[in-house]
Amino acid sequence: MARSRIGLALGSGSARGWAHIGVIDALTEAGIVPDVICGSSMGALVGAAHVAGRLASLREWAEGATWRKIAGLADLRFTGGGLVSGRQIVGFLRNLEISAPIESYATQYAAVATELATGREIWLQSGPIHEAVRASIALPGILSPVLAGDKWLLDGGLSNPVPVSVCRALGADVIIAVNLNGELLGRRFTEPEPPEVPRPSLVSSEAVRRVLGQLPLPGRRIATESEPASPGTPPPGYFDVLASAINIMQDHITRTRLAGEPPHVMLVPRLRTIGLMEFNRAAEAIAEGRACVEQALPALRRYVQ
Repeated sequence: MARSRIGLALGSGSARGWAHIGVIDALTEAGIVPDVICGSSMGALVGAAHVAGRLASLREWAEGATWRKIAGLADLRFTGGGLVSGRQIVGFLRNLEISAPIESYATQYAAVATELATGREIWLQSGPIHEAVRASIALPGILSPVLAGDKWLLDGGLSNPVPVSVCRALGADVIIAVNLNGELLGRRFTEPEPPEVPRPSLVSSEAVRRVLGQLPLPGRRIATESEPASPGTPPPGYFDVLASAINIMQDHITRTRLAGEPPHVMLVPRLRTIGLMEFNRAAEAIAEGRACVEQALPALRRYVQ
């Protein structure tokens, strides 16, 4: 009998997406090699690195990422539909050699994006892989949308946060899905008074520095829903509101899509404490990705062997 084609659906989740590296590492060590990889947002980026054979390079960069290195990818501007134009990110992918045509790779790959005008999900399956990734990670309010032909494209997590359906359409018999959006609701970001967390000056504009100063940094504490708000609690910052709104949206969309199109095995790394923009916490996210695969190995074995 022919071996079942394995599909890996890598979900959206911004900084939590580093967990996908740990997931792929653990699956590879267990001898589980996907034939189809589909990703939304950060899932598209990590999936592309794996397909291109550059996952080790991405892991090395991520685990050594500091706020200064992350800031180096933020080419800020006030026009174009986002705070960051994304040119530096495209250059970053090229430098990692994640740039060949999608159709040239041995593993079948698709990145999910969302059409701005209609809200339709778009499956990117051809052309330079870094361009597909750039469209899939165009998070509203952060990264500017991408013009592909006559269509403006946004983050794939807006329409299909965990692209199980794409894996199935591309011929996968057994689908392993990674949902990064579990356990996210019911949190509240609070700002501790001491100590002040140092951060690099990204731009000369004081106004932009103040906006970026609301990024959820490691010094911020996350309060649970059961904890009462203290008197005089300051209102949430720009990125707190944006992060919570995106979490709510993606959680609802994910639940709806997966109810109608469940995978064979669902992996849910425990990433509750990692904020939307905490890209400097890759080591923690990668470890959680690895751990969730190790816990799910009995279920995985039933389907893939």
